[in-house]
Amino acid sequence: MLSKFISLGNRIDLQSLERSKNPDEDTQKIYASKVYEILSEDTLEITMPMEHTRLILLSVDSELDLVFYGESGLYQCFARIVDRYKTNNVYLLKVELTSNLRKYQRREYYRFSCALEMKSRSLQEEEQQSTDDLAPYMLNPDLPMRQSVIVDISGGGLRFMSDYKYEVGSLIYCRYHLLKGGVNKEYEVIGKVITVQEVENRPGVYEHRAQYYNMDVLTREEIIKYIFEEERRNRQRENRF
Repeated sequence: MLSKFISLGNRIDLQSLERSKNPDEDTQKIYASKVYEILSEDTLEITMPMEHTRLILLSVDSELDLVFYGESGLYQCFARIVDRYKTNNVYLLKVELTSNLRKYQRREYYRFSCALEMKSRSLQEEEQQSTDDLAPYMLNPDLPMRQSVIVDISGGGLRFMSDYKYEVGSLIYCRYHLLKGGVNKEYEVIGKVITVQEVENRPGVYEHRAQYYNMDVLTREEIIKYIFEEERRNRQRENRF
């Protein structure tokens, strides 16, 4: 599948999913690379990224988010560095794909299909003020919440199904759990409802799309990391059959 869409010399936008221990290395940056050699359908060599004249020394076993500029469009996948070395005076990273290659649209986060229970409710006026002021959320824990099911999640927001509906543009408090390091961790996030529609052939069931609102960087990183780990597990299961 890889060689069907990706060719030698294709440009790559590369971003590490790890938090660097080196204070001089900004892992949130997107670096330029290119395809040097396709070794198999899930392994390839890419050029080591550089900034000005400095090599960016990403560690073996680091997890990467790769976006390829193929002839038929942009493609995204996650990968792991399995080796790094120098060949013919070219510094290379050997990477192994840990997710399927997917069509990618710039400025969009990859949406991971799932089925996660969620509780939510509309924000009260005073709660909304605290989010608008970028202050720590001042949420009332005693107000009742409604059940729903998240059907896809990304680093930018989520889509969920419910037997009630919110108003487009409203802010909602969402609470759900993600598996992190083998432990279910609770996440409390604020979302802004961007679309609502009744599901075809399912009267009284509504699909909502919500965008995260004033989310802190660390929480977003954890959600993206969760998606990456789940994608890797799915790929490992597929490869066993």
